[in-house]
Amino acid sequence: MPHPSTSRTPRVLLLVASILGLALLAASGPVGAQDPIEPDPGAPTAPAAPTTAPADPTDPTDPADPAPTTGAPADGTGVRGVLKAGGDPVEGVRITVTDPSGGQAGEVTSDAEGMWFVPLPIPGEYQITLDETTLPGGVNLRDPDRKVLTITVQGGRARAALFGLVVGDPGQTPGSDSDGGFTPSDPRQTATTGERVASRLVDGTVFGLILAVASIGLSLIFGTTKLVNFAHGEMVTFGAIAAWFLSSDGERLPVIIAGVITLGLGVAVGAAQELGLWRPLRKRRTGQFQILVISIGLSIAARQVLLIWFGTGDRRYRQYAIQRDSWSLGPFDILARDAALVLVCIVVLVAVALMLQYTRVGKALRAVSDNPDLAASSGINVARIILFVWMLGGALAAGGGVLQGVAARIDYLMGFQLLLLMFAAVILGGLGTAYGAMVGGLIVGLTTEISTLWISPELKTVAALAVLILVLLVRPQGLLGSRERVG
Repeated sequence: MPHPSTSRTPRVLLLVASILGLALLAASGPVGAQDPIEPDPGAPTAPAAPTTAPADPTDPTDPADPAPTTGAPADGTGVRGVLKAGGDPVEGVRITVTDPSGGQAGEVTSDAEGMWFVPLPIPGEYQITLDETTLPGGVNLRDPDRKVLTITVQGGRARAALFGLVVGDPGQTPGSDSDGGFTPSDPRQTATTGERVASRLVDGTVFGLILAVASIGLSLIFGTTKLVNFAHGEMVTFGAIAAWFLSSDGERLPVIIAGVITLGLGVAVGAAQELGLWRPLRKRRTGQFQILVISIGLSIAARQVLLIWFGTGDRRYRQYAIQRDSWSLGPFDILARDAALVLVCIVVLVAVALMLQYTRVGKALRAVSDNPDLAASSGINVARIILFVWMLGGALAAGGGVLQGVAARIDYLMGFQLLLLMFAAVILGGLGTAYGAMVGGLIVGLTTEISTLWISPELKTVAALAVLILVLLVRPQGLLGSRERVG
């Protein structure tokens, strides 16, 4: 019996539709992000943009009057600020405000984002004092003589007070950041070309492994259902934000426990998508293009829900706000946090590979990915396997979001910003293969970071896409993909 012929036309159309979908997503933009609105006192808010140093270093106020901090009324009189050292927020520092007569006008401690705000009853001249005894270990005032600032507050406005903090000894030269930047004690600030290359290799490895973890679900879902899931990035964001609320807002669970709980939430979200949306659409024999459009719409809707839930701006997990412990291995300096991330990613990737290769459900999954009809005729419950893939993909996406939140910062657009790189990793490794997503993620991560040695960091995504194009010109099916049979 001749083998049924398959055409490349549907796959080409699907690829074109995917590119159009990315263009639509990029053109949609984040709703409500263009004109930031000052938060209400009781509403959950996001951190203000990093403050910049004033032109006059003796002026403790910021002439640009940056965005308000948590709890600052839109038209309230007060004083506020953001405490950062080495680019990371500093929590738990006591700030005291006194009036000209010496009476205390207010006292506050900085929150998890390093922000603080003291409302004042009337305009006037006030003294703002930072309690050095409440600074975390290793964090000091850049200028010890500037622990007391004098600021004139106008009615109806919240003035900003800037305290320069550094990690290490006072008086050392700050980095490029106006709020502390990288200090000489920071292992990522390198002097020679060799050290810069080593630093980028470490950063690229960490980012590539995280990208691989987050991309596996995207590849498996495509392999079993032929669905290009544009909402996968929002699943990554959901994981990071859920873990933040569990570990850094209100009840402070350890990030490890919060991450485990988030994996369960990711499983639930993945199962809900399959049972509530995609399975009914497949039963109705909805076309691939229509499903693709629905996926894009789900992505946009989910992003706006995350914006309402989390707010704008970026935040960090409390436990990883400041990380300075590092290990040196020859020319390589790696933070203890990054070493832990590498270890976790490797364990996850090995576990997934062993599951796919040696377990019954893994073999069934690969069979469904190769040929769903043949797998069904062999007695495999295809619907159950697809549900398992969605649950596994949701857990891995949520876990990847937690890992990325630990390594960098969390915001409601983080998954959307990673989506293009995840697609690049999946296509580079080979559509529909979990192993391809692992290899592709590592290559994309290394390429994006190493390229910053020669090009601007804002263009590092272009380097990854250039590598993708070159590989596909030589091997169109991807590094680990199989050739498609025609005729």
